[in-house]
Amino acid sequence: MSADTRRLNTRRLAWAFGIVVTVMVVEAVAAVATGSLALLSDAGHMVTDAVGLGLAFAATLAADRVRAGRHRTYGLYRLEILAALGNAVVLLGVALYVIVEAIERVSHPTAVDWRPMLIVGALGLAANVASWAILRRGARTSLNVEAAMMEVLADLWGSAGVVAAAAVMATTGWPYADLVVAVAIGIFIFPRGWRLAARSLRILVQAAPPHVDLQRLRADLEGIPGVVDVHDLHVWTLTSNMEVASAHLMVSEDCEPHPVLDRAQQIMKAGYGIGHATLQVEPASHVSCRDVSC
Repeated sequence: MSADTRRLNTRRLAWAFGIVVTVMVVEAVAAVATGSLALLSDAGHMVTDAVGLGLAFAATLAADRVRAGRHRTYGLYRLEILAALGNAVVLLGVALYVIVEAIERVSHPTAVDWRPMLIVGALGLAANVASWAILRRGARTSLNVEAAMMEVLADLWGSAGVVAAAAVMATTGWPYADLVVAVAIGIFIFPRGWRLAARSLRILVQAAPPHVDLQRLRADLEGIPGVVDVHDLHVWTLTSNMEVASAHLMVSEDCEPHPVLDRAQQIMKAGYGIGHATLQVEPASHVSCRDVSC
């Protein structure tokens, strides 16, 4: 990810953060005034949006401004992934809270004033559409921005549900519409938070990216003229759209190393999207190297 792209993503997150915080306050006040669980759950999710966007903004800002140094050779790129994992944990917590609270209210539905609920729900819907539009393009280049966009998208549907519940209560007077929407919001949030957590943890444990077939990559490297063995091959994701790799390429004694190195880098970048590779080319007679995976 280029520096210009990171700075643009930082501005996108700042705008979305400002919009979400403003609407969050309005929804929280309206939820207390109307007694709507659906509006309260949406306001609670807006709180998580605000926290998540704040973390995402801080992480992206730090990753952009804090450069690699003596003790941080990769800078603070991983903060972006940690923020995404934090967002996922918050999403899962909110989903469970909303579902449990809705179940507890089934036997005692609360009377809800649908008029302010409808107005505030519509305001939240418009704000989430605006935030989603701001973050959508940045999500293509950053897992952190994608995590923030997912929260906004989930809350967008939540606001739409609040509007729908208010409309149902206005036309039919059915008191359970508020609870149904609250549970639907929780069910909608949970699997998305789970997938985001899984993706973040996969990066943090330095597993190979899903699109990289290590056996095929090893075979491609071993197919380079002059290469007799490939070992100590490792591929992992440093941060969003930044795959890195390291490998030892053993070559025959009479092989020129430069063409081997150039071809290996070309294979990794063109065939697997790995733009950062540390490759050690060593002669076949070199026997002191040990594969760290053994």
